[in-house]
Amino acid sequence: MSYPALLRASLGLLALSAMAAQATGLEALEGFIKNTRSGRAQFVQQVTSPPKEGQLARVRNSSGSFEFVRPNRFRFVFKKPLEQIIVADGQTLWLYDVDLAQATARKQAQALGATPAALIASASDLRAMETEFELSNAAASDGQDWVLARPRSKDGGLQAVRIGFKGTALATLEILDSFGQRSVMQFTQFEANPAIDNALFQFKPPAGVDVLRQ
Repeated sequence: MSYPALLRASLGLLALSAMAAQATGLEALEGFIKNTRSGRAQFVQQVTSPPKEGQLARVRNSSGSFEFVRPNRFRFVFKKPLEQIIVADGQTLWLYDVDLAQATARKQAQALGATPAALIASASDLRAMETEFELSNAAASDGQDWVLARPRSKDGGLQAVRIGFKGTALATLEILDSFGQRSVMQFTQFEANPAIDNALFQFKPPAGVDVLRQ
């Protein structure tokens, strides 16, 4: 094989390798949706607000646990520094602020839509997810395969989401909202397809808690 022909063949193989690498993120996401019907993990979250004039960016840290069962049931428990619980039972989305003794209930179908929770816990297949998001591969980094998701609707407060996978396990969720606030949620001890009691996703406001319905 001549040098130009060898060069062309090598470039062709490199192009095919690049295409295969680019497909990794979406393949990981599709496999995650298809094969992970339930899951639980611990998480740490860092939220960075854009700096105001003359001030440094504000950074807030929190931690907690996460469980979900497809479709449409999930539970986030923020344990530190403030205790909050977000629960979705398929019909209603509850936000319970323990310190404020206040619980807010919203219709889940209206509250979710193009949200990060819909990406990782609600969608039943990739095609359903693509009705709400434009999905594309992002460059692999930090030992993770990444997917970039941009909401098709411009009316919400979400600008973009990046989802990182280590193999088939959910590893990172990066959220950028329309105000420039960035939230990075890193998952550890991820367990795929555990048996989870549906009672975990039922929320009953404790006695004395103010309930707001929207």
